[in-house]
Amino acid sequence: MRIYLDCWPCFLRQALSAVRRAGAPPALQRAILEETMTELGAVSEAATPPEMGNQIHRLVRERTQVADPYRESKQEATASALALLPMLRERVATATDPLATAVRIAIAGNIIDYGVAESFDLEATVERVLRVTPAIDDLALLRQTLQQVDRVLYLADNAGETVFDRVLIETLSVPVDYVVKAGPVLNDATREEAIEAGLDQVAALSDTGCDAMGTPLGLCSSAFHERFERAGLIIAKGQANYETLSNVDAPICFLLQAKCSVIAEDIGVAPGSVIIQASDALSTAVSTTS
Repeated sequence: MRIYLDCWPCFLRQALSAVRRAGAPPALQRAILEETMTELGAVSEAATPPEMGNQIHRLVRERTQVADPYRESKQEATASALALLPMLRERVATATDPLATAVRIAIAGNIIDYGVAESFDLEATVERVLRVTPAIDDLALLRQTLQQVDRVLYLADNAGETVFDRVLIETLSVPVDYVVKAGPVLNDATREEAIEAGLDQVAALSDTGCDAMGTPLGLCSSAFHERFERAGLIIAKGQANYETLSNVDAPICFLLQAKCSVIAEDIGVAPGSVIIQASDALSTAVSTTS
């Protein structure tokens, strides 16, 4: 997915949020915003939003000398999500369709996104996502694929959201490789946050080999590429994974909320929509084996 002009104000907001979380004085905040505007003016028309976001957050880390401006916020998000874990598990255990409920719970966790908003209501979001009809609902394809593969490659998104992913992974009957970022960027989950959420108890942990938002394959390690290319099913969580992988020919099921109007328009849905979307490659793979 390409960068739209409507993305520009969001990039500036992200830069300001990150630099303030890093504790930078006003003069440095201004300087980083000015540098961000310079970067925006030079960005390629072929770049994706996460690629621009990566430049911004790397700039903030380098100029402030703070390795992870979102560390405290990520810990708070994980703690808040863990407090809901017993309730989330209960919702799955009592559901008439545990997989459908667990998938929606995982999608509900996608609201934890400081790239889009500074606050969120987890419990209200869970209730909404469990109630609404998905704008795109390829759950049947996901269900069928899960019966055909012997392992799942699960691409993580944000810290805290990891807990909601854990609920889905606990529901699956196949082993899962859970992939996080190799280093801090925005509030994306690294191995540290995944362990705090208990993902090491339910999945094999690995990383993309880079500290970039989403999964920009050109930046990922050769080890990750091998896992990605072998995967019979890739579950890709969140907007950044959609932005970087929506045009990739691979058996992907995107799980997300279309939290921003730009992504909603790109997908062709209303803002706030719940999305369970199989890639063309996944749809083809399922129809071929049916």
